[in-house]
Amino acid sequence: MHIHILGICGTFMGGVAALAREAGHRVTGCDANVYPPMSDQLRALGIELIEGFTADQLALKPDLFVIGNVVSRGNPLMEAILDAGLPYTSGPQWLAEHVLQGRHVLAVAGTHGKTTTTSMLAWVLEAAGWQPGFLVGGVPQNFGVSARLGAAKAPFVIEADEYDTAFFDKRSKFVHYRPRTAILNNLEHDHADIFPDLGAIETQFHHLVRTVPASGRLVVNAREESLQRVLARGCWSEVIRFGGKKEEPGAWRARGEPHTFEVLRSGQQIGRVEWSLLGEHNQLNALAAMAAAEHVGVAPLDAARALGQFQNVRRRLELRGEADGVKVYDDFAHHPTAIHTTVNGLRRKVGAGRILAVFEPRSNTMKLGTMKAQLPWALEEADLAICHSGGLSWNAAEALAPMGTQAKVCDSIDKTIATTLQLARPGDHVLCMSNGSFSGIHSKLLDALAARRAG
Repeated sequence: MHIHILGICGTFMGGVAALAREAGHRVTGCDANVYPPMSDQLRALGIELIEGFTADQLALKPDLFVIGNVVSRGNPLMEAILDAGLPYTSGPQWLAEHVLQGRHVLAVAGTHGKTTTTSMLAWVLEAAGWQPGFLVGGVPQNFGVSARLGAAKAPFVIEADEYDTAFFDKRSKFVHYRPRTAILNNLEHDHADIFPDLGAIETQFHHLVRTVPASGRLVVNAREESLQRVLARGCWSEVIRFGGKKEEPGAWRARGEPHTFEVLRSGQQIGRVEWSLLGEHNQLNALAAMAAAEHVGVAPLDAARALGQFQNVRRRLELRGEADGVKVYDDFAHHPTAIHTTVNGLRRKVGAGRILAVFEPRSNTMKLGTMKAQLPWALEEADLAICHSGGLSWNAAEALAPMGTQAKVCDSIDKTIATTLQLARPGDHVLCMSNGSFSGIHSKLLDALAARRAG
């Protein structure tokens, strides 16, 4: 089968493309501003990429068009497909029908930590000999790829996004996956461009809960009131709670330092994790992954041992380099809670060292300014905050005013780099946060710091 994918360079659709190619299909695709690293990965797989959404792509005559959620009505190629009455489907629907059918699906949902937890879970299953398939919204360093089919009939681990499916299917992507095991990691208001409030997202999460069979398992963060409200609407599966502060029958929790902690169930130790990751949020991610892996037969002790060999996903407090005594990190954080957690994780690592938090509010939610008032709180543990405000419709300086001289606002990448260079000194830690490429600011900063040192 020849499939042509519209919006192929997003992490999800790029993963779908990789899975289709591995399954033996001919795959072509198009996107606006075809860009690396996804474009490089796809071309390496022999996938032909086309810049833009031009109607002349109908001449490729694929058997099926697979539509990403970046495509809307008015898109010239989509309009041509509709006018010609050609077959099309969404990425999640194609995945459900061609990859997930008949497999034990383990879905990882939540506002934060999906990519890391999905990667942990896939690695635990791999270490246990399952050879799982997976689709992750990043590149797990234990695997080096974001998606693979895995062994025939092996479990499939998928990052389960609540964003909508396509212009013709406004349900969340994850309702297509029909998981037997589902992690509900946390739940906050996000994606303000499609969800008016937290209640609307809770409804979508309950739709996911409705798809889990009675023999299935829900692994649920006990700290999240929003998730308890989701379950109160109705639940038909086993529920394993994790992360609670109190001892509860059957509940999982962590005890100990970030790098070495015990895993407890009903107050009894069932495993011990020793690893290099930072932050309580990663302990919670580990608990969720272990409880989900147990549902397919991986003993907690074995899961804990595997997590000791887990290498985090790229762009999660990833050290990109050091120049002139300044360390530069890259992180995907973009929601205020994620920014706060990331800065806190680095603070735990560097102690009293100075942190310069360089960030761009790039997600649709942040561009709308829905959560701008939370930014001073999100950045409170940074010594200095430098905001790239280009493209915003709201006043970043106004939003960051409570931080006083601790915050700087720059309306271009060049000014952001220049300001960071002016403020950074040997021994500092520069933390760059964005859910996009951030215009390659990491390498530009390192080059500029090296030049400063040479000068």
